[in-house]
Amino acid sequence: MKPLFTLLAMLVLSACQPVDPLSAKNDYRTSTWYIGFTEPAHMNVWVETSAVEDIKGRIIYDIAAGGAGGSDYENGTENARGWVGIATAGMPVTRAYLPKRLFVRWQSIVERKTYAGWIDISESTREIMRNSNARRCHETPQFTANSSAALSLGLAPGGIIQVWVWDDCFRPQKADRGQVGIEPLGPSQGKNQGRYAWKIKDSSQRYIDRFGIPYGSW
Repeated sequence: MKPLFTLLAMLVLSACQPVDPLSAKNDYRTSTWYIGFTEPAHMNVWVETSAVEDIKGRIIYDIAAGGAGGSDYENGTENARGWVGIATAGMPVTRAYLPKRLFVRWQSIVERKTYAGWIDISESTREIMRNSNARRCHETPQFTANSSAALSLGLAPGGIIQVWVWDDCFRPQKADRGQVGIEPLGPSQGKNQGRYAWKIKDSSQRYIDRFGIPYGSW
């Protein structure tokens, strides 16, 4: 009888334990994290390549490339100044732990310059990444937690890299920032006769003619 009584007591106690509405214990979670790129309005970029050195010291090349998310909406104001509308992170980074630092080489289409360099990722940024899918958003506990951690690199004229990391409510948080130098070989590592991925858009040229490139605003 004693073992049966003990079992019943344990069941009663477990039933009395409060349910954590933010627990993500049983929510789906992936083993990868995601990266994306964003650009200021009208300041188009083309990412040639990127790489990561993870917290275990491994370097993984060619993790993501291509265009960046942004807007070319013309509203008559200096809407390229600062960061507005951060693009989500959509490319999975496989075989890597959380990032220690990131490398990116990109073409600044409006400047006709190519930038390249590494940016360090702080422990505070990694902590947000860890927490981003560890628990559900406190504002919407009825929904499952994020399935993966994610960050976005804002790439701006002058070689500016602004890191944005997505929190547990999937909101972009401004994190690390750095500035890298000019790639001396130019676009496509000098293998494309100096040609850029595309020409400057008419809307971008109109904006620059009117307002210029707002260096220092990013």
